[in-house]
Amino acid sequence: MQPLIAERDTPPPAPAPAPAPKVKRDPAPSRIRYRLGRLWLRPWVRAAVRIWIPTLVLGGTGWLLFSQPETRAAIDSVYAKAVDAVRERREFRLVGMSITGASEPLKAQIAEAVGVAFPVSSLDLDLGQVRERVEALAAVREARVSVVGENVLSLNVIEQQPAAILRDGADLVLLDTEGHRIAQIAERGVRADLPLLLGTGAERSVPEALALLRIARPIVGRLRGFVRVGERRWDIVLDRGQRIMLPEKGALSALERVIALQQAEDLLSRDATRIDLRDGDRPVLRLTPYAIGEMTRQREPEPQGEET
Repeated sequence: MQPLIAERDTPPPAPAPAPAPKVKRDPAPSRIRYRLGRLWLRPWVRAAVRIWIPTLVLGGTGWLLFSQPETRAAIDSVYAKAVDAVRERREFRLVGMSITGASEPLKAQIAEAVGVAFPVSSLDLDLGQVRERVEALAAVREARVSVVGENVLSLNVIEQQPAAILRDGADLVLLDTEGHRIAQIAERGVRADLPLLLGTGAERSVPEALALLRIARPIVGRLRGFVRVGERRWDIVLDRGQRIMLPEKGALSALERVIALQQAEDLLSRDATRIDLRDGDRPVLRLTPYAIGEMTRQREPEPQGEET
């Protein structure tokens, strides 16, 4: 049997060591910490740490990367592939062109001026340049370009409206109300409804010619054309070889007087080849040779019989 060990033979446990006394920390900062704190209070230091240094680091890193030809080539390749992928998407692909507001001959000119081979990506097409090319055509006054419907390039065109015909040598040219050339025509009969203008500088005075035409409506059936004389005044040519010679200034009022005389006294039905109004105070009528002969005959005295 094991001998019993009396409790009094067990040594008592060692007492726990007493805790070390706490050392109070000095609240005053160290010399380095104090100087750093004072330095941080300066604005340029804070700006350097927050802005300049990160910018220099990022800029230097980027420059090191992009200065390598391999890096630039890889980035260009990735960018080109991304652009091609977007360009080839169906929603950006134009399959045709629609032209409204233009005649058939003008449509052919517009299609040639646009010069786009379909299908084409809308990202490769500058709509502003397309509009400028279309509006550069003499027959187009205004053009609106947009992409509509099922990927169709739409051109809404307003044509120049011809107001007169200019005879330029052997050519006949349509002019708008401002004197801009629109197109050539083969013969006068194609637009017999428009007045014919002749003479140097006629296209620069189209507005005045159209104003004269409005006044001459009562005799428009006899009107053959307007001749610009000396680039400063108009002659109105009528049938039967008659010509109304208007002054350089006050042409509209002068023509109004002629129309009033025509309606009151049937002036233009007389045997006169020229109605000269260049001198407003002294209008002159130039008669035909037959009329002059008749006037001379009427003024001669009747021959008297012989006395017996």
